[in-house]
Amino acid sequence: MPIVSQNTENQNGITSSINCFFSHYKLGSLLFRCGAGKEKGIPVMQVFRYLISLMFEERSMYMQLHLGTFREDFAKNTVYRFLQNPKINWQKFTALLSSRIVNGFLRKLTDGKRVEVFIADDSLYDRSRAKKVELPSNVFDHCTHRYRKGFRLLTLSWSDGSTLLPINGCLLSSTEGKNRYQEQRTFDRRTLAAKRRTQSQTKSNDVLLQLVDQAKTAGLTAEYMLFDSWFAMPVTIQAVRKRGLDTIAMVKKSSRISYGYGGKSLNIKEIYSRNRKRRGRSKYLLSVGVALGKEDPIPARLVYVRNRNNRKDWLALICTDMSLSEEEIIRIYGRRWGIEVFFKTCKSYLRLTRECHSLSYDSMTAHTAIVFVRYMILAVSRRQNADYRSLGEIFFFMYDEAKDISFDDSMQILLEALFDTILEVFHPSDDQLKEFISSFIEKLPDYMQSALRSPAA
Repeated sequence: MPIVSQNTENQNGITSSINCFFSHYKLGSLLFRCGAGKEKGIPVMQVFRYLISLMFEERSMYMQLHLGTFREDFAKNTVYRFLQNPKINWQKFTALLSSRIVNGFLRKLTDGKRVEVFIADDSLYDRSRAKKVELPSNVFDHCTHRYRKGFRLLTLSWSDGSTLLPINGCLLSSTEGKNRYQEQRTFDRRTLAAKRRTQSQTKSNDVLLQLVDQAKTAGLTAEYMLFDSWFAMPVTIQAVRKRGLDTIAMVKKSSRISYGYGGKSLNIKEIYSRNRKRRGRSKYLLSVGVALGKEDPIPARLVYVRNRNNRKDWLALICTDMSLSEEEIIRIYGRRWGIEVFFKTCKSYLRLTRECHSLSYDSMTAHTAIVFVRYMILAVSRRQNADYRSLGEIFFFMYDEAKDISFDDSMQILLEALFDTILEVFHPSDDQLKEFISSFIEKLPDYMQSALRSPAA
């Protein structure tokens, strides 16, 4: 008997869930549309399914080969060739897949009044130990407050407040050659591989707009764009507005960025110092309307809130939707925290930076897309288990059999019990009971009176 037993039943359940996800959302057709088709040889879906399920096997491909537990019909070089394929458009693939999940599954479970948002943020993709990896640069790590060798993983995601799905992402290198450790491989400028590497050396705000355009082309929609102060430049916010999205973002405390206020051009600190703050336990300190941008300015609202980490300090949010209240702006911006949880999950559990040791930029892009798909599988599974509406007709059958008593019926039952008790204890006459009932009903709120007068009651 082995010391560590294999949980075969659990593994079979995971494999079954992955296969159901693949067949339901037709990942094979999506891969073919994005340039991953083959005329002969090992099917692409077989290799892709192996890479997706590898994380749930609790062993890497190297350990499977080393221990002799690798049972696939292909060799390891087949996996490496698949990852290094420069013709597969992984950004398009993840955008189309997330669109199918949102439009075909999540929107059916979401109330039409619920706000849907795009969330953009970046995180460190560490490759410190790789000496000859393609296109790494110096990236500041906000956790250790040190510079690391690697990339900035710029990610665009969609959220309805309950579920967050990654849409697409880009591994950003530095725009300046002196900050890059290695240069890129040479490709024809017309190929996807060359365009992918050019995008990695583009400014992050411009790449963000490209990711938004891809998401809208794939059929994804939202009402607001959420991001932190790194992307909250007036030019970027205006460009997002031209794409039909309002912005809710954290504002950087910079004296170089000015806003139109009171006929003058003032920075965020000057606007704060010239206004009287709200006192007491208010959720925000100050709210003012400003004009954003020098050319074709758009109206926006600045909301100053207290910094929880330093009560004497303040933070500022900007919103281009003037119809939203200050409390609603703060509440919607709170959804941005979901992408931080996403990065933590991908790095700690889905092997974002620990599984792929390839030197090719194409391989790292492919691995990032594979991690995105793993997260989508977990997100869909969680929503199916947590949301009762995902049970479909079973829920409605159970709901009809175990229907809650209505408010009108409950009021009628309570009043009948009250009047029966009065008759048993006090023995009033019919006239006294009618007078008591009419006087009692007149003192009830209007909605209770209407419930008692309804036909059901």
